[in-house]
Amino acid sequence: MLKKTLFLAVLLFVASFQTWAQKKVESPRKNAEGKIGTASININYGSPSVRGREIWGKLVKYNKVWRTGANECTVFKTDKDLMIEGKKLPAGEYGFFTIPSEKGKWTLIFNSDSKQWGAYDYKDKKDVLRIELTAQDVENTEELTFSVNPEGSVHWAWEKKKVSFKVQTL
Repeated sequence: MLKKTLFLAVLLFVASFQTWAQKKVESPRKNAEGKIGTASININYGSPSVRGREIWGKLVKYNKVWRTGANECTVFKTDKDLMIEGKKLPAGEYGFFTIPSEKGKWTLIFNSDSKQWGAYDYKDKKDVLRIELTAQDVENTEELTFSVNPEGSVHWAWEKKKVSFKVQTL
């Protein structure tokens, strides 16, 4: 009887583990990496999907700091000093945040605290660089996607918006 109970318990554990292991992660971590000039850039982010939701102004509030991804904050790393839209960003690892705007400029933030969950503990006094840009309207992009382009730009797109910024190696 004990052997039978133990066997059934192990079988139940294995079956439940396989079901859990096969479940699709809704906002998987992804990396965008590349070189611009001599700098290696890596962006690690949670990639949420639209899944029929209204994103801008609803899920992601206007005029509020957003982690620019899902779950842990997005992490932007560079091994060389950069010029981002004409402003210096020292080599290092940064939390990357965005303040979207319904009308007008969006603010991109490189913050010295890259070990946050979301933007709940975000402190603007730890900002290393802020830049303002205009978001572009684009065709629907189901999953948040970052790219590092060797010709000198980084961009991310999600739902019907795309944000690009110029990058140069110092």
